[in-house]
Amino acid sequence: MSSRPRAAWPLVAVFTAGYLAAYLLPTIVGRLSVYLGLTTAQAGLVGSALLLSSASAGFCLAGRVETYGPRRPARLGLVLAVLGYGCAALAGSVPLVVLGAVVGGFGSGTATAVAAAGIAAQRDPHRTSSLGLLSVSATAGALYLTIPHLGGGHRLPFASIALVALLVWPATSRLGSPVVPAGPAVPASGRLPHRRSGLVLAGGMLVWSMAQNALWGVSSRIGVDQVGLSEVAIGAVFAAALGAGLLGVMGAGVLGGRLGRAVPIGLGTMVIAVSIVLSSSAVSLGSFATGEILWNTFYPVVLSYLIGLAASLDVRGRWAVLAGSASSVGVACGPVLGSVLSEGAGFPGMGLILGAVTLLVAAPVTAVALHTGGRPLVPGSVRRRGGAPAALLAVTTGAVPGAVPKLGAPEQAVTEISLPALRRRRLVRSAFRTAGPSGAGQSNAYASTSDR
Repeated sequence: MSSRPRAAWPLVAVFTAGYLAAYLLPTIVGRLSVYLGLTTAQAGLVGSALLLSSASAGFCLAGRVETYGPRRPARLGLVLAVLGYGCAALAGSVPLVVLGAVVGGFGSGTATAVAAAGIAAQRDPHRTSSLGLLSVSATAGALYLTIPHLGGGHRLPFASIALVALLVWPATSRLGSPVVPAGPAVPASGRLPHRRSGLVLAGGMLVWSMAQNALWGVSSRIGVDQVGLSEVAIGAVFAAALGAGLLGVMGAGVLGGRLGRAVPIGLGTMVIAVSIVLSSSAVSLGSFATGEILWNTFYPVVLSYLIGLAASLDVRGRWAVLAGSASSVGVACGPVLGSVLSEGAGFPGMGLILGAVTLLVAAPVTAVALHTGGRPLVPGSVRRRGGAPAALLAVTTGAVPGAVPKLGAPEQAVTEISLPALRRRRLVRSAFRTAGPSGAGQSNAYASTSDR
């Protein structure tokens, strides 16, 4: 992306349009099951097909957004989302609904890939990703409060996603044209940086997202079958949970990098594991609401740090897109996994399995955050980009007061020094040593170097 990142709000708008389908997955799966006569597993397969199509778009666009420019793929994604979800909303047969969901999912994935690449080019990727999650949580929460009172069968959730994509269209004019990376610091091609850390993070996000969305995909069924709630009551619980998610994202934005990335990711994932067990074993409105609210409070917090971590691995946004697409694969497999586990082990057994998997995946993902600079800057430390503190020098060498970074201070930008300029300086110094202290010698030195 460009060395001078554009305003963040168009990226936030495109991110919202791309991510909304995943947030509305429970109501999509639930309504497909109720109004089209599909079983829970069949409805989950439709949701999985939508999200797999979204993930495939991300894999296709990884590393290519800056080649095409963000505006054209974003507009293509929004057009596909409007056409696909609009077709699914208007169709009455299952094959047409599935086709529309797949086309719309590809459009959502395209929009998300553009947003992820743009977020990676921002000066503060975590802040921009937090704003995106804040926006999509608010939009989904408003829809969860509205949709149960409007009826509309399976059509209304699809129509809502298509409408949001249409409303986001004007924001694409602020995304810019194709951009060529400036300077030697960002090569036009080459190997991905931090390949081992990036692969571990992408794999961890796949499993992490799969566990989360296995619960999210069957949460409405837990509320109906195990707790005995109506659709209106479940919609209210989801809206309250997403409202708590808004507070969580706002808190993450305020916290920023003060604790690094490892602490929020590690501790947040542990809380999520506990809340998964609590929600899946609920038999009353209180325990179900507590589990869902607690889970939705920490889920977007951890996700915002994971997105920021992926963005920090490559300024061109390739790891952000690849890790996001891997996460989409996990999201896609989640409903099927949740349906299979709930039918085989029951909802409480499913919760125990998913909680254990979530705890296991927390270790490697937290290790990546530590290895790639997840700890905050502390007095007396110097940090390199993408690594742990490089040296403890400031205190031991008697540094000037004020030169030691404060706790939680952001990383300082690295200034590239061109080799010709550095060679010229060395020649000047060598000429001075050769000429001696005389004024004539100094002037001759300047004359000789200026000719070069």
